[in-house]
Amino acid sequence: MKKILIASSNPVKVNAVMDGFKAMYPGEEFIFTGIKLNHSISPQPMSDKETLNGAEERSRLCQELVEDADFWVGIEGGVENDGDQLMAFAWIVIRSKERISKARTGSFYLPPGVAQLVREGKELGEADDIVFNRQNSKQENGAVGLLTHDVIDRKKYYEHAVILALIPFLNPDHYPVV
Repeated sequence: MKKILIASSNPVKVNAVMDGFKAMYPGEEFIFTGIKLNHSISPQPMSDKETLNGAEERSRLCQELVEDADFWVGIEGGVENDGDQLMAFAWIVIRSKERISKARTGSFYLPPGVAQLVREGKELGEADDIVFNRQNSKQENGAVGLLTHDVIDRKKYYEHAVILALIPFLNPDHYPVV
């Protein structure tokens, strides 16, 4: 039975990792554990690079904290300015003892009201809650779910990137050991 550690206690992230692994490894048994970490990552990464660094740090810290696992997963959502618009996305970093892989979600532009609140220092989830009159949306459907009317919720959004990050682990002959 493979042990997967997820560098988050957020049920959306944990469930996205669970569903991504189950889709890519049908019939295998897993133990999934989400853990809350102390880290130096900004509550709201404001660039692609900062977001990727956050996912990398999360997966690395998770591995350092619990060495007895098969995979360590870091997920970090972030935003980046694109002219006068603000684009949202997330990075997934998956580590094993032999390799490190990463994938990014699709990206989408935030409504101006949400973007303004984020630029003023609010986390995206908090800005969504204010604009859409919600509570704790980041542990539910997130910005992507609110804006797509749940055609793609936050779990599905992350799950696709988890699946893409697992490609080198399913095709080890085509990807070098890192």
